Amino acid sequence: MRKYELMLILDNDLEERTLADTVNNLIKVVPAENGTVDNVDIWGRRRFAYEIQKKSEGYYVVVDFHAEPATTKELDRQLGLNESVLRTKILRPDAK
Repeated sequence: MRKYELMLILDNDLEERTLADTVNNLIKVVPAENGTVDNVDIWGRRRFAYEIQKKSEGYYVVVDFHAEPATTKELDRQLGLNESVLRTKILRPDAK
């Protein structure tokens, strides 16, 4: 298992009340494949430096988790299929 950090930018048309449930549904592949979600940090709505898909604001979310490399590929694939996800970035913070 390796440690990863996922940065998500979600569509600002989502309701803020349901944002935590939406994030949990998006990352459910991690616990399903024997990974662990360590921390979910919702930063809230932020303004973009430039427009992304004709939007000027979005919700930023950072997720720390432990998983196998194959799990991160599947997670990235599923996030790419979701229309409410504007951008994603998966990093290994301990990689040099």
